[in-house]
Amino acid sequence: MLEDSDGTSPVGDVPPKGGESLNAERQVNTMQANDGKMPSGKGMYHYIGDAWKSPSKSYVKELQRERMIQWRRDDNFLRIERPTRLDRARKLGYKAKQGYVLVRARVRKGSLRKHRINKGRRPKRKGITKITVGKNLQRIAEERSSKRFPNLEVLNSYWVGNDGKHEWYEIILVDPHHPVIKSDPKINWIGDHRGRTNRGLTSAGKRGRGLHNKGKGAEKVRPSVRANQRKTK
Repeated sequence: MLEDSDGTSPVGDVPPKGGESLNAERQVNTMQANDGKMPSGKGMYHYIGDAWKSPSKSYVKELQRERMIQWRRDDNFLRIERPTRLDRARKLGYKAKQGYVLVRARVRKGSLRKHRINKGRRPKRKGITKITVGKNLQRIAEERSSKRFPNLEVLNSYWVGNDGKHEWYEIILVDPHHPVIKSDPKINWIGDHRGRTNRGLTSAGKRGRGLHNKGKGAEKVRPSVRANQRKTK
């Protein structure tokens, strides 16, 4: 090793710059490949979520067109093996392990569809306009799925598609009596929360009860709609 007259190394404790120049060269090449932008570090779930934000403008459009042909022929409530939207399912608590069940539910679109009454009362008392449904379609899909799978408990659900007549949702259900679920401290609480859908405890149920809103305008939603004489809806 070369030494100066005082016996010290000419470079001292500074490491060689070969590695730094190599890293800088790699960053430049990466920026050129990404149109001058540094790599974002985004994962698979992020890109799946971006595609589902506007399905009609991404690759999801063609996939949905093919899926709808089969979905219309399937049963209203069909157990499936894998989630259609992996990012949304994982965010809502789904895990690919024993005790978790996925069901694709189909419900009709539209509101009350009340018929017009032509006699027997004044027009203002006909009771057709300004009367809205108390539950959203997602909550209705969860309740019907819970009714068809009475030994399972609904964890959450998410939207997967629609056409001119129907809406499709995928429901995440959990078997509270399965040994794997009982031994998992992150999910075994669900055994003590029976009837979550009928009590409005899922995310869709809380949204329908107004519990996603806080502050001004949400004074009458807590502790419940009924406790405030149903003044919220």
